[in-house]
Amino acid sequence: MTSKAESGPASWSRRQWLQAAGAAAALGAAGPRAKAATPPDLSGLTLRIGTYKGLWRPLIEASGEGKTPYRIDWRELNNGVLHIEAIQGDALDLGSGSEIPALFAARQKAPVRFVAVIHEDLNNQATLARKDAPIRGIADLKGRRVGYVRATTSHYYLSKQLAEVGLSFNDIQAVNLSPADGLSAFARGDLDAWAIYGYNGQLARTRYGARILKTGKGYLSGNFPVYANPRAVDDPLRHAALTDFLLRLQRAYAWANGNYLAYAKAQSAETRVPVGDLIELFNGRSNDYALGPVTNAALRSHQEVADTFLKLGVLDGPAEVAPLWDRSFGAALARGNPA
Repeated sequence: MTSKAESGPASWSRRQWLQAAGAAAALGAAGPRAKAATPPDLSGLTLRIGTYKGLWRPLIEASGEGKTPYRIDWRELNNGVLHIEAIQGDALDLGSGSEIPALFAARQKAPVRFVAVIHEDLNNQATLARKDAPIRGIADLKGRRVGYVRATTSHYYLSKQLAEVGLSFNDIQAVNLSPADGLSAFARGDLDAWAIYGYNGQLARTRYGARILKTGKGYLSGNFPVYANPRAVDDPLRHAALTDFLLRLQRAYAWANGNYLAYAKAQSAETRVPVGDLIELFNGRSNDYALGPVTNAALRSHQEVADTFLKLGVLDGPAEVAPLWDRSFGAALARGNPA
């Protein structure tokens, strides 16, 4: 018997399946006859794509994948919640973020689909201690001022790390701060420890001597869903354009693993983070970067995060994530996967 997670979105109609098949065939991915078919004319399309500073936009350009048969309207939104809100408002066709904003969307049954999975480094998500703090492990956080970002990956992995040593958020002085405010508080000494991700954690280490207590490896899946607008997914031409873009992004991630200095220079130009710091992050990565299709494992991981946040009281009720996952790009991404 096929589970809901294995059968794709329950709401798909016969028309949508035919549209998806038609888009895949138009891209030459369905066998010899499809290869001979005339590709769809995408020249009149504009894809509205959400990017974070220093991520997809410089990655696509630096990797040589920027010459698309459609126009890209890049929209910088440095928060997964903003990506989903823009999709709900029909201001974005494609975006991305962690599993966390996606589970809130699932709780709300929001008009958004999760169409692919990016696998990213987990070592740049870490619980840090001040260099002069008498903290040697997670158990030493008891009674301490610990910064985190509520309803994000740092909230999730910190809760898991605390539980592992018999503690909870009730045993620490938990301080919810944005990444920028958290860095300032950490620099001033207002925090003893900090659960944080990305560039801000790297700056805490390089500028202020922060020590890593634990990384997110073993606590996070490393899955970052690609969010899509259902209107774009259901439109045959836009589906074809989105497939083309996802394949370009897949190739770009594979390129970055072997050409990270070039990518780091492009990132630095946009973020002003020193190239050396970016290279250090890359050299310490838990795994290579990749973009792949939706899998059963990704759905299970996402549901586990939703169930954990329900127990923590972050969600006001259960969230079923499977209905928002969409496998209509899966065949193309599986064929294009460089791995």
